Amino acid sequence: MAKAVEQTRAGFIIAHAGLGLGSDGTAMSVARAVHDGDTVTVHPKGNISTRFLGMDTPEVSFTLPADPDRFHSIGSPAWEGFLTDPFAAGLPPFDPPLPAALEAGLRARTGPDCAANHIRHARAATKALEGLIETDRTASGASTADFRFFLAFAADIFDRYGRFLTYLNMDVPNPPRPPSYNERMLAGGWAVPYFIWPNTNPFRKQPSTVAAVPEPGQPITDPGLDRARQAVAAARAARIGIFQEADPLALLPSELRFLGRSVVGPTGLSRPGPDRWVIDLRAGDDRLLAPARYHEIPFAEDRLFVPVEFVPLFVERGWVRD
Repeated sequence: MAKAVEQTRAGFIIAHAGLGLGSDGTAMSVARAVHDGDTVTVHPKGNISTRFLGMDTPEVSFTLPADPDRFHSIGSPAWEGFLTDPFAAGLPPFDPPLPAALEAGLRARTGPDCAANHIRHARAATKALEGLIETDRTASGASTADFRFFLAFAADIFDRYGRFLTYLNMDVPNPPRPPSYNERMLAGGWAVPYFIWPNTNPFRKQPSTVAAVPEPGQPITDPGLDRARQAVAAARAARIGIFQEADPLALLPSELRFLGRSVVGPTGLSRPGPDRWVIDLRAGDDRLLAPARYHEIPFAEDRLFVPVEFVPLFVERGWVRD
């Protein structure tokens, strides 16, 4: 089935829908679907993908710098060769250049087995999520046609690819529900924490984006955020999943993406590198670290990323760019 919401080759998000459905599941009349002069009830035609909030799992496929319009399996010879030396001569340069400390750290963690390591963890995460959902479906007694999900949203509903940005869970007739799949993937050590403001629980308590900006110099805390951070710390201590002692995940998914992503500019292809500012959740200070300094915060669960478009709001609140 086609996607109900998708990104065009030109980068636009579009959707496909028909007239809304009535309580009997049949299409409404036009008169019933039109609520007023600027509101129509519609029914999506096609599937909608989801992107879990608060976490990031190893990539199954991604673009390569020299081929930005096509996804290649991370297990392919092309990715194996690229991650053997992602700074090799002839590859698109980073613009701006990566700081020496970040480049040195990436060089130390890439090499001939890096792609194979990444795809091993990507497949483990895929299998783990399949298992969690299938276990829930079986326990509920629902068929695949009748099984239902519960989706909770934060600030943004869709990402740039037309995917729901969500906390996903099984739908149950009588809450409370179990922890979301997001939380369970983190607790199992299958996912890297990836907290991006304002799509975190604290935003949901605020009346506006401006009001949601945290106070500088104060701890940033919330029950959901705290649970996720504690779950990751416990998974690391237990050395499970991506933290296993024998074969830990070498390269973060976000690192693989910025190594592989390229854009066309006036002088040809270049790689933009990290683009989100970051707060150290351990520090309780007023510092916004520049995007390429994320690695200075040792543990991923202590990083709160801030997209560049929101940085002026943080500066106005009193945060200092560093």
